[in-house]
This record gives sequence, structure tokens and C-alpha cells, in this order.
Amino acid sequence: MPQVAIIRCEKNSDKCPLTSCLASLDSGKGAFEVHQDKCTLSGVFTCRCPGDAITELATILKNKGAEYIHFCTCTFATKTDDGWRMDNGGFCASIDNIIERTYNEVGISCVKGTAHLPKDYIVQMWE
Repeated sequence: MPQVAIIRCEKNSDKCPLTSCLASLDSGKGAFEVHQDKCTLSGVFTCRCPGDAITELATILKNKGAEYIHFCTCTFATKTDDGWRMDNGGFCASIDNIIERTYNEVGISCVKGTAHLPKDYIVQMWE
């Protein structure tokens, strides 16, 4: 079973208890489908702007057994009346750079997305 961790954005941490992300992880739906096996959660962190501590957070998660870090969908997409959309972005304008830095500096596979994927979104992975 793949060990996964979730990193979310501080801008949504007071509004979202990760209920859908955790349900998607448990059911293997959303971006967790990329693993093709049931995943086990190894930890959750909240990234604080501007993301300077991301490598420290990712290193801790890797040391706790995480093989993949999923970055929440809300970092790059916005909830609308018509579902989740990427055209207005999400809470983090630097999410791709943050994921790239995490992958390159920590050496852990990263997945852009959790639950609530935008229509036609193809899950991006760094591995």
C-alpha cells in the first residue's frame, strides 16, 4: 500500500477540515486513483505563505514514511457553481514551483490534486 501525505494551503485551513480529501484517499478516488492501490495516510501539513518551509515539511513527511505527497486541489483550482475550475487558479499562485522544489530538493514523488478534480483535469505527477 502506498504511503501518502497531504499538504494543504493555509488560506483554506480554517474553512476546510479535509473531509473530501480524506474520503477520496480512503476510497481511492480523485487524484488518489493514480496509485491503483489503496493508500495509507502518513501525515498532513499546512503550507504557510510563501511556501519557504515546504522542503522541511516534505522532509518530515518522507521521514515518517510518505512515498508521495499530494497537494490539495484548492491550491490550483477554485470551487464554482459549475464545479471546480482551473481558469481562475486556486489559493496558491506558486503551486507548480512549490511542487517542483519539493520534488527536486526532497526527492519525493509529488501529485498535484486530491479530491474535487476539475473537469478534464489530468492528474500531474512529479516522479
